[in-house]
Amino acid sequence: MKFAISFFTALLIAAGALLFMQYQVYSDQDVPTKDAYTYSQEIEITYRGGKLDIRHHFKNLPDDQVEIIWPATAIDRQCFLESETSCSRLSEDKKVFKAGEKQAQSISYVIPVEGGLTSPKLLKNIFTLLQNGAVGFSTVHISTDSATKGQWVTAVPMIGQQSLSLVNYTMFSGKGVVKDLFWQTGGVVLQKKTDGVSVYTRKGLSAEVSAAIDDVARISDEHIAIIEGTSTLEGHRMLFLPTLTVETVQKQVIMAQMEQQYDFGNSPLWIKHIVAMTISGETYGTPRALQVAETLNQLLDEEMKTDWKERIAQLKGQEISAQVLDEQLTEVLGTYTEYFSMNVDTEETYPFVVNDHRSVYVNGQLADNIDVLLHEGKILYTADTLLQRLGYTTSIGENGYYVNSPTRVFRFPDNKHGFYVFNQRRYNIATSFPLHIVGGDYYIEETWMQRLFLIELLKDDETIQMTTTAQQ
Repeated sequence: MKFAISFFTALLIAAGALLFMQYQVYSDQDVPTKDAYTYSQEIEITYRGGKLDIRHHFKNLPDDQVEIIWPATAIDRQCFLESETSCSRLSEDKKVFKAGEKQAQSISYVIPVEGGLTSPKLLKNIFTLLQNGAVGFSTVHISTDSATKGQWVTAVPMIGQQSLSLVNYTMFSGKGVVKDLFWQTGGVVLQKKTDGVSVYTRKGLSAEVSAAIDDVARISDEHIAIIEGTSTLEGHRMLFLPTLTVETVQKQVIMAQMEQQYDFGNSPLWIKHIVAMTISGETYGTPRALQVAETLNQLLDEEMKTDWKERIAQLKGQEISAQVLDEQLTEVLGTYTEYFSMNVDTEETYPFVVNDHRSVYVNGQLADNIDVLLHEGKILYTADTLLQRLGYTTSIGENGYYVNSPTRVFRFPDNKHGFYVFNQRRYNIATSFPLHIVGGDYYIEETWMQRLFLIELLKDDETIQMTTTAQQ
């Protein structure tokens, strides 16, 4: 705090050096546009009487008008008149900083702390942001009265803290935005700090865990705070772990870094693990993630692997889905595939297949629920949807896969039996088989489909036309 300078001269000198360096970095840049810009911030917080009194200073603002995004819980939103120009650009309704040349502006607001400062307490999204702006550097000062004992944590590194007769003071400073604030009592302290992570625990770290923290792959420049003791909380660039082990450090830190850079939406966990393994080079994840990763490892040569990794890295800031990964893998291979999409919401893992993306028509009608695959040199069609389009019923019974119509009845045992049954007559199979199971689903091979179900095929660059030649 400004009033705490006499208490903490050494800390503030360090802060001044950090702020000077980051100011030099950002002041040398061209004036950002209203669509994208980078600013720095300094936040002064005093906790008293069940609320946070906040003075928020923005620096390196663009000349254009900037919309202010106040925290939803903020009350008593005011100009902070640090100097005659410190909020000269603040509109009367306090919704924007108006266009102007002053690059530094200050505001103040209050965040009520519901229930008081109980432990553990995670206060989420409590700081003001600016529309279309990215925070390049944050400095946070926190003061409480001397009777309030505990540990504050933010996403940026702690520079130092001091307890005096009247006040406890903690300072944080580092790259990136600060959205959340965490508080815990019970002897939780900063045990280790590196360029990438800060670790807060009640006890010291083992040599093995400390080494794992030093060696963890860094896939982001943004700092992460690791807090040991609970796994039920989720904070921005804060990783809450019940215990710290070599395995949790190696895996969870990478995942935490990655989730700050990519938007996974509703994608399943194994998709996240695939991206994490691709970026970090580490091997871990769900059984499906490991199976898919092994398939990719066998499928891609070294040049393709490099291309695949570069493409995933370029997706930072974008939404990641199975469809997006399919698009990238198709580009790497030069062959169309829906490999990732086919592995979403399935019980068994699909092997790699080439998908035929042409539209399928059955007797002149579009059949958009029929998949066509190239797998192990065979052209396969989804059996259930195709045969039902042809007027058959399909089912799986004790003795195989059954296909029935009023005049034609088929039974296909497992391929190891070497035969199929048509209208109660058995036909031996010497080499290829009509039916194949891929990823737990039944597919029928193209030449057998034509032969057994009396279909003529006509293909062009856009469509696959199926026409039945007789009564089914």
